[in-house]
Amino acid sequence: MRTGASDNFSYIAMDITIKTPNNFNFRRTVLSHGWCALPPFEFDKESWTLFRVLGSDKPLTAKISARNGAIKVTVSRRLGREAVQKIARDVRHMFRLDDDLSEFYQAVEAEPEFVWIANEGAGRLLRSPNVFEDLVKMICTTNCSWALTEKMVNGLVNELGVQSDDGRKSFPSADAMAQESVKFFQDKIRAGYRAPYLQELSQRVASGSLKVEDWLTTNLPVKELLKEMKSVKGVGNYSAENLLKLLGRYDGLALDSWTRAQFARARNNGRPASDKKIARFYSRFNSWQGLALWCDMTRRWLDPENIAKW
Repeated sequence: MRTGASDNFSYIAMDITIKTPNNFNFRRTVLSHGWCALPPFEFDKESWTLFRVLGSDKPLTAKISARNGAIKVTVSRRLGREAVQKIARDVRHMFRLDDDLSEFYQAVEAEPEFVWIANEGAGRLLRSPNVFEDLVKMICTTNCSWALTEKMVNGLVNELGVQSDDGRKSFPSADAMAQESVKFFQDKIRAGYRAPYLQELSQRVASGSLKVEDWLTTNLPVKELLKEMKSVKGVGNYSAENLLKLLGRYDGLALDSWTRAQFARARNNGRPASDKKIARFYSRFNSWQGLALWCDMTRRWLDPENIAKW
């Protein structure tokens, strides 16, 4: 996952320390799903360090690691008070430090097979600093291999991102993406049928006609919010329910071929199970069912042989 950029910040670096909740697990959050492998995230599995380019106009690179009840953020240049506060807000958002999972932990503690989730502080799903980036990436995960997802996201960052101090690049803004043609997304990004969807999404967000950041704080019932999400071309049940989790709402299971296969191996003696059966199995967790399923299916991701694959 190396980009060729230098990790040596020492000549201009400054550190920011952010306290974490008692039940926060840095490693489980970093490897909660595949976002850590998609730029402008970059995961160094040897040092358990997550790199992230933050900002769009004058981006900087943050080097993020765990430190005794806190997250240590080393940034690639000296910053003023307001900029430091913005970095801290972004990191708190990405790592879900303000999410209250107490109700979820109470639910899983009542189930012997799931009590490990509370014991290990699992359940925080890494997300991007803004909903737009998460939505674009989610569209890039649909109906394709993970290798193609990586190719599309790398293309967006390399072609349209703004360079940070150390040579890494930011995720492109909606304004930057909105200027490009469908042909650009087809030829340069290799987005295939998603090309017009990415163009239309970025144009709607850039113009202000679609306010995706409002999804974080909306009071809309889940069904209405999902309907609004699926009004975006390229967003179906799978991507909408996955994005819902990154907004902090876990009603949807977001089933796909991978989760179905995992459930078959882990919970159904290797036999395929219907979506209804999977839903029944996790229904005991009510509005937390999507998070319970995801934790269940990814429990072994911190095993050494699985970390080696990242």
